Amino acid sequence: MGASAGDPMRFETRAIHAGQDPEPAYGSVNVPIFQTSTYAQPEVGKPKRYDYARGGNPTREALQTVLAALEGGAHGLSFASGLAAEATLLLTLSPGDHVLLGDDVYGGTYRLLARVLDGWGVAFDTVDMTELDALRNAVRDETKLVWVESPTNPLLKVIDIAAAAEIAHDAGAMCVVDNTFATPYLQRPLELGADVVVHSVTKYLGGHSDLVGGAVVLNDDVLAERLAFLQNAVGAVPGPMDSYLALRGVKTLAVRMEAHCRGAKRVAEFLSQHPKVTRVHFPGIPGHPGFEVAVRQMRDFGGMVSFEVGSKEEAVRVAEGTKLFFLAESLGGVESLIEVPAPMTHASVAGSPLAVPDTLIRLSVGIEHPDDLVADLEQALG
Repeated sequence: MGASAGDPMRFETRAIHAGQDPEPAYGSVNVPIFQTSTYAQPEVGKPKRYDYARGGNPTREALQTVLAALEGGAHGLSFASGLAAEATLLLTLSPGDHVLLGDDVYGGTYRLLARVLDGWGVAFDTVDMTELDALRNAVRDETKLVWVESPTNPLLKVIDIAAAAEIAHDAGAMCVVDNTFATPYLQRPLELGADVVVHSVTKYLGGHSDLVGGAVVLNDDVLAERLAFLQNAVGAVPGPMDSYLALRGVKTLAVRMEAHCRGAKRVAEFLSQHPKVTRVHFPGIPGHPGFEVAVRQMRDFGGMVSFEVGSKEEAVRVAEGTKLFFLAESLGGVESLIEVPAPMTHASVAGSPLAVPDTLIRLSVGIEHPDDLVADLEQALG
């Protein structure tokens, strides 16, 4: 149905057409919302295609097809949340296995391994993956997954995905990349050597702050079959309405990301010159430690900006003082958001090696006019 991952069509075209042919009965140009929990079977034990909606749904299948096409993967699976996608992938591990995480990984990923799978005998370590020698030395015989985020959350470190994948493969491990911040429009990890890509569809892929979802994309047929079994057996699947909303969001991903990147660059340039800002974390600023790697593996630098101020009290005051930037968790929507990670999105890593500075502010730069966003930050900082 529709374009496949191997089609020569360009990204913007695949986003609108992959898996999304007009509906055959009536010609609807939008994939219908198949709002059903079960399917009538013409004969006992012989369903037409699906027997129960946990196992499959046409709206969900269309979403999986387009997400695979955009990442350049053979298989796409969607889930009820980004963490559901991650948890299902981690269920392919066994007691005694080891996972290597970055030292600025998403707090929910850390929590899964530190407080859920710890009792299952799955071990993990964290390492600064921008230091390739440190990454190489941290891999051990039991390592099954090298879990990469790039850019990272919330310090926006940039990891050399091709190098990390090579290190993982040399050790007999797989390289997993959380591509939520970059999206497949800016970065395609499978083309850089990664084995699996995970997403919080909630963020840029959905793009409108109105759904929660997750996804896994990969090429390995055997692992994909196992994940499809787990997707059904564990059951953390998205409903048809959320799948429809994600399909709608993906159609405009390219044009939205262009606007996000344009606004983030303008905001980062402003912040880098402001006297009350002590440090800006944004890979698009020359001099950022990851700038050269980002130029090599990304189309642009993304819509996320983090910066530090003089004290935690100042961070709270600024975050509570904006008018256009809504004080809220999450990211990737058309509206701009501001938060203080230490007591908000990253409270789950407080006291751990992943703890973030309490002077740090994270911005999700929306698609409003950049001049208006700069003016809002200027008055909040002032």
